[in-house]
Amino acid sequence: MDFKHFIETVGELVDLAGVAAIVLGAIAASVAAVVTLAQRKPRVYADYRQRLGRSILLGLELLVAADIIRTVAVTPTFESLGVLAVIVLIRTFLSYSLQLEVTGYLPWKRPPGELSNVCE
Repeated sequence: MDFKHFIETVGELVDLAGVAAIVLGAIAASVAAVVTLAQRKPRVYADYRQRLGRSILLGLELLVAADIIRTVAVTPTFESLGVLAVIVLIRTFLSYSLQLEVTGYLPWKRPPGELSNVCE
């Protein structure tokens, strides 16, 4: 197994982990929503959206990591770096949009109560 093949395999595994995070997170969020709905608790929809958004965020981060691994290590041409830049830009925009949707604030603007939890 040569280096290029190894890196391609690692990239595919990280891709698989990203897709698995989204799919398994969606399943877990759906099961939790059904359980919450059966218990007649409030905020079913809001909690479901937050759980689903978190799984999508994690999956997007892993997919971006896989793209970076494959592009930088395997095919570092200007064309592939340009394609990577566009992919990362789109996925980063999606991540920030989902972060805002899930938490209600942008990643760099935390509520005052959360600042103490960052270092713990």
